[in-house]
Amino acid sequence: MNRNADMERSSLWRNVRLATLREDLGPLGIVEKGAVAVCGDRIVYAGAEGDLPSELSSADQVIDCDGRWMTPALIDCHTHLVHGGNRAREFQLRLEGATYEEIARAGGGIVSTVKATNALSVEELVAAALPRLDALLMEGVSTVEIKSGYGLNIDAELKMLRAARQLERLRPVRIVTSYLAAHATPPEYKGRNADYLGDVVLPGLVQAHAEGLVDAVDGFCEGIAFSPAEITRVFDKAKALGLPVKLHAEQLSNLGGAKLAASYGALSADHLEYLDADGAAAMAKSGTVAVLLPGAFYTLRETQLPPIEVLRTAGTRIAIATDCNPGTSPLTSLLLTMNMSATLFRLTLEECLAGVTREAARALGILDETGTIEAGKSADLALWNIETPAELIYRIGFNPLSERIFKVERIAR
Repeated sequence: MNRNADMERSSLWRNVRLATLREDLGPLGIVEKGAVAVCGDRIVYAGAEGDLPSELSSADQVIDCDGRWMTPALIDCHTHLVHGGNRAREFQLRLEGATYEEIARAGGGIVSTVKATNALSVEELVAAALPRLDALLMEGVSTVEIKSGYGLNIDAELKMLRAARQLERLRPVRIVTSYLAAHATPPEYKGRNADYLGDVVLPGLVQAHAEGLVDAVDGFCEGIAFSPAEITRVFDKAKALGLPVKLHAEQLSNLGGAKLAASYGALSADHLEYLDADGAAAMAKSGTVAVLLPGAFYTLRETQLPPIEVLRTAGTRIAIATDCNPGTSPLTSLLLTMNMSATLFRLTLEECLAGVTREAARALGILDETGTIEAGKSADLALWNIETPAELIYRIGFNPLSERIFKVERIAR
């Protein structure tokens, strides 16, 4: 069959319980005794099987789901998946009583990851990232955001982004890239953030954009990283290039980063443990999604919880993500991330599941494409062996995925 004919092939999932995540259908957008019809790789119907148009009932491929639950495929909207090395030795040293400062003086911390990342080729970075990516895909993930930020020079930042793009060619997954050269200041620029921005971050962004490597621009606004004024320089360049922005903000202190991000119409502001009511209100007004990262909170043994009630009161959208990275969140399970979000942050069932589907898509600016089960969207779906959606969040270390569907391609676990 030629490609054009294959793209028009029809598929029907019937006898399925749907958690569509459509907001107009109530909590989780549930449809009992549902059906999903697909033409090519686009959903053309999602709803009650009894209301299925007759012309869609005799599809080329009909799958009886035996009453299983189907959700949108999951989305990990904040990761640092591409990097070299690991920090397991530092983890051991911390358990043995070493302080962060002692580890840093011994060449550890982000400097060690930068060194390990710079030492690898694009192909080696891809090989290192694939097991982490595969772990996410095995849990029903269809879309993964990947940041640069461990190169801290132009060539290495571009190398990380090229590796991220290559992953999409090796696996059935959608990769969204973020340029994060404003992540930390390398040792040779210590005390000279402005020079680093001018020499590396801004020209590197222009080059990455010219190569089509960047979907969004990120930064780390914190006392140990970059000030709001410095982030403004980065965001102004992103705006000039027509690129959306996002920001690591209010993780360790409140510098007003989230409010700054909102003023640029940012897709998201992430971490947010020290966010205040003004920042939450600004985010709600601009549509900037709050991306919460319980893996980092857990690993760092933080005690400052993100202000969940403040976010709810403001009406700020909430997403959650693994923050997969070698130092503060070596986490490659979005299912565990949901459990952590419920247990540590007291998010509700709906907030957790929406946070890795609909709101995660919103945080990446791709809600028109994926994140809910409804007509017109990509057929990115996950079929689960569960009795109730709560099982996806309640269980720890258990993966009930039956099948992952990405752009209609069925991928068995």
